Amino acid sequence: MIVTVCAGCALGQSSFAEPLREALDAAGLTAEVRTVDCMSGCARPSTCAFRALGKTAYLFGDLTADDLPDLVTFARHYAASADGNLGDARVLGALRMKAIARSPG
Repeated sequence: MIVTVCAGCALGQSSFAEPLREALDAAGLTAEVRTVDCMSGCARPSTCAFRALGKTAYLFGDLTADDLPDLVTFARHYAASADGNLGDARVLGALRMKAIARSPG
């Protein structure tokens, strides 16, 4: 799984990629956490994307450091899903309302 954090947004500027990487590692999840200068989610900053080969990709926005536990929960369910789709979004907590886009794999 590749997780990309927008470095141009406030969350990315606060070096959020590192605590996210550490939390995913601590949860036993294999993920490459990257940053990119801009993800063009400026209408709903701060943004973070999840993608994996053959899976639906997700983009979340309006994120804060408080969303870290929900991002880890999402990553756990995403990793367990064969196609990246989740049958019940309620397990995502506040992230349900922070989803900007979902792109088929």
